[in-house]
Amino acid sequence: MANYILKRTLYLLAVLLVLSFLVFAIYNMLPIDKAADMAMQEIAANKNLIYAERYLYWQRRLGLDGNLFTRYLRWLGLKSFYDGTFNGLLQGNLGKSVVYGKPVAQVIKEPLQNTVFLNAFAALAALGITIPLGIFCARKKGSKRDFAVQVGTIVGYSMPVFITAILFIWLFAVKLGIFPVSGMNSVGKDYTGVRAFLDKLYHFALPLIVMTFCSLGGMTRYVRAAMLDALRLDCIRTARAKGLREGRVVRSHAWRNALIPIVALVIGWLLGIFSGSIMIENIFGINGIGKVYFDALTANDNEVVLAMQMFYVLLALVGNLLVDLAYGLVDPRIRVGK
Repeated sequence: MANYILKRTLYLLAVLLVLSFLVFAIYNMLPIDKAADMAMQEIAANKNLIYAERYLYWQRRLGLDGNLFTRYLRWLGLKSFYDGTFNGLLQGNLGKSVVYGKPVAQVIKEPLQNTVFLNAFAALAALGITIPLGIFCARKKGSKRDFAVQVGTIVGYSMPVFITAILFIWLFAVKLGIFPVSGMNSVGKDYTGVRAFLDKLYHFALPLIVMTFCSLGGMTRYVRAAMLDALRLDCIRTARAKGLREGRVVRSHAWRNALIPIVALVIGWLLGIFSGSIMIENIFGINGIGKVYFDALTANDNEVVLAMQMFYVLLALVGNLLVDLAYGLVDPRIRVGK
């Protein structure tokens, strides 16, 4: 297992380097020259300055001089700038946001916390509902209750997220007045400590309900299908022939086999909490990472976009490694080290 993890880690780093270079090259193709913009701003303030000198100064200051590969190494932090300093990703520098005027790390810190806070609750709630519900439907296949759940999941799975969000806002916020329409905290209130946390939970309740509801359809049907396949296995028929109770057959035998196809979906879903939900965050006015990513794309804030894109690439590669390791833990027939 240790050798496998080491090999996969080296493979992950190699793929990450290749993908990072491709992403960096794509964004460098955009017709945006920050050195020229800075030089023009200085000349607009002081007409005595020479454009060529200021342009060269800002190129060296921002690390934009040299060819594409040289700039890429500076961005990674493997090559020094003109003044001999190293200031790239390896040194913790994700760049500076043009829109916000501050380092990218500061821009995404709070939105990332909000996204993880919201999506972690939604993921746990959805898993707590879909897994027992999927197992129940598989055990009661063909019954009226199974039919009702299947119809409900098809309806929920087919409805767009924004339609569901609008309907829930109309029902719970406008008609019943239980939850606020949007926002992250009460207007005009300056809560601190536990009171601030509870106020945040109150504002996150409706988007949390919407996200959980939208996740039920697909996940429930997936768990149900995996359990149906597991219940048809020969080992399940043998366990039943031995006189084991149905509950033990499901818990000890069927569920273990059903986990094999489910584990990849669950891990991918849990890792997806870092990506945020652009639609939900925009509808409910939540300062999340999905909204920041969308705003950066529309405003051509390439430093933020580039940092976020690399974060998603790393997240996907780590997710694939975790899925492979989870397969080895769930299914004893799989030995990832061999």
